[in-house]
Amino acid sequence: MNSNPEFSRPVRIDQLARHAQPVTITADSAEREALAKRFHLLAFDRLEADYTLNEENGAIFARGRVRAALAQPCVATGVAVPETVDTDFLLRFVEEGADAPEGDELELDAEDCDTIGFDGLVIDMGEAVAETIALAMTPYPRSPEADSVLREAGVLSEEQASPFAALLSLKDKK
Repeated sequence: MNSNPEFSRPVRIDQLARHAQPVTITADSAEREALAKRFHLLAFDRLEADYTLNEENGAIFARGRVRAALAQPCVATGVAVPETVDTDFLLRFVEEGADAPEGDELELDAEDCDTIGFDGLVIDMGEAVAETIALAMTPYPRSPEADSVLREAGVLSEEQASPFAALLSLKDKK
């Protein structure tokens, strides 16, 4: 985790009961601007999440939904590629250094979620939401002009670079 998170929303474990009901957190413009720098975004217009927290088998689970509006630079042209993220999340917080539960005690959904270590006293839902957005963003955004720019630069498409491309070109010559 980031040692000085730009979007920090700490939750003390001894106050977990307050978060059993849905909680909404929203990043302000300064927080979004700082996160945009961290994630190399051209714009970060919205970041909010709704979540509930509960304890199960010694771990804390955060279940919720995150929504964001952002723009990343196109991998080929650098122009802004707008994106909206609206996705559910399930996070599992485990105390760092704590013994893992034994055997089959973990629920099935524990394997289907991201696990985040914490100090046993406080979890940071803001940072967890920021990391969730970073993972949900399109990995290599492409603008509509990307293909023509790449072609002009001599970059082969996946079809042209495939092992079968040479065979197809032989077929076309007959």
